[in-house]
Amino acid sequence: MAENITLARPYADAAFQLAKDATEATNALGPWQQALDRMAAVAADAQMVECIGNPRLLPAQVAQLFLDVVGSVSAEQQNFVRLLVDNERLQVLPEIRDLYVELKNGQEGVQEADIASAFPLDDATLKNLVADLEARFKCRIQATVSLDPELIGGVRIAVGDQVIDASVRGKLASMATALQS
Repeated sequence: MAENITLARPYADAAFQLAKDATEATNALGPWQQALDRMAAVAADAQMVECIGNPRLLPAQVAQLFLDVVGSVSAEQQNFVRLLVDNERLQVLPEIRDLYVELKNGQEGVQEADIASAFPLDDATLKNLVADLEARFKCRIQATVSLDPELIGGVRIAVGDQVIDASVRGKLASMATALQS
């Protein structure tokens, strides 16, 4: 995994720089992310993985097949795919996308928050929670909510490398640790 991230980093930086340069005239950060999302999904598909690794296909054939499956992308994005094919880096597209999103979020002042909840959160509760997180972290928060019944109650929030454990399970674990001391 670490090796793939190392391989992906210069490509993510290049894609971000291309999108940022294009942003001077238009807002290209979002469209580049959407294109990278589609590319990463296609690159992770089992049939595409088989085609990418097929030694009988020429790089130009792999690139064209890949672009046909991905759909409509800009000329710069097509050149980016061809560069990845020529350097045999299509398989690291998911990591390129993840690193690109980190760069984009940093540029836009956005942090991702992973919220695990024991029960489904209604829209009002989620909105209030996100507002509280934005005030605490002094940035915009993009929340991803998942259900984790093992929490028993409450939520567990991860923003960057910080974790806020307001779950019943977490509080029980804290009490158990305190009692053992």
